Parts: sequence; structure tokens; C-alpha cells
Amino acid sequence: MTHEPGHLLYDPATDKVGEYRDRAGPYVMLRPVGGGVEWQADPRAVRPATDRERLGAGVRAANQRARSLPSLPPPLDEASRPPRPVPGCAACLELAERRESARVAFDRSAESDANVLLRQHQRTEHRA
Repeated sequence: MTHEPGHLLYDPATDKVGEYRDRAGPYVMLRPVGGGVEWQADPRAVRPATDRERLGAGVRAANQRARSLPSLPPPLDEASRPPRPVPGCAACLELAERRESARVAFDRSAESDANVLLRQHQRTEHRA
């Protein structure tokens, strides 16, 4: 039986569904759905994958991709949030405006500097 590249075949020796790539000597070369290392299979043993086998292989590939994605960063705690200016304090307002200008200009270093200065100011002038 001849197969076209890209067709999904079931290999009973490995109990896996693979994408047909080509022949290599007496074997057919299969690649895991979603990518990976090819393997050799006996061309007399492989058969077209059933709908259920194709679906299962696709789900496994999607799950593998999802596991390899970077996880979301942890939520910010209060200490890592940008400080809020104290209402009515001109120095706090000036530093908050400096931070916002830096943020709009995508100057993360100046934004961080403004946050540090605002925290220092609040510790020295607004101890609560």
C-alpha cells in the first residue's frame, strides 16, 4: 500500500499515530503529530489511523504544546505594585507624573527610578 506524505498512520508496534514522511529502505518513516523525532515502522503493519486515533493524537499534540508554553507570572503583591501618590502632596504628585511620562515614553528605567524615589519619599515624609 502506498501512502502520501502527511497522511496519518497507526503503528501498532509503538501504539502511536504518526504522519507519513517517506520510505527509508524497507521501512516507512513516521513523525509524531505536532512534530518530534521520526521513527521507522514496518510498512506491512501500519494502517490508516481511525478518526478516533487522529483526534487523540491531535489532542495529545495540543496538550504537549500547552505544557511547553511559559506559565503566567505570579500576581503582583502589594510590595511590587507601583506606589500611589499621597493625596495633596506636591512631591508625590510630581514623582507620579515623572513616572507616567517615562511609562508613556517606554523608558522603563526612568519609570523604575521614579517608583524608587516615590517609595523613598513616602517612607521619609509619610510614615504611617
